[in-house]
Amino acid sequence: MKLLIVDDSSVIRSRIARISNESRLSNLNIIGLAKNGNEAVRICKVMQPDLVTMDLTMPEMDGVSCIAELIGMHPDMNILVISALSDRTTALQALKLGARGFLNKPFSDKQLIDALMEFQGAKE
Repeated sequence: MKLLIVDDSSVIRSRIARISNESRLSNLNIIGLAKNGNEAVRICKVMQPDLVTMDLTMPEMDGVSCIAELIGMHPDMNILVISALSDRTTALQALKLGARGFLNKPFSDKQLIDALMEFQGAKE
């Protein structure tokens, strides 16, 4: 399963990447790291990931706009929103546009592993 990590924080991108390399997630391969929606769209056009972790609040192109664009290109793409955003309306909008899960920041390693394993199981 090809994974793209999208977050404007290099600390969060690195943390998700580190956790994604956990042995229970052995079939996840990180194919890219993007710091905004524009980068994510460019990477998705070339690499066609199976799973994208998506922050909502980012410069240039936010997560909601990016989700709409990615789902427009690949309707079956799995998107896991990982955001500190407490605005339920925006979170619900992301889910309505096609995101298939939501994880609040801050998150524990176990919470992220469990969320990623759900997508991994759906792909097997």
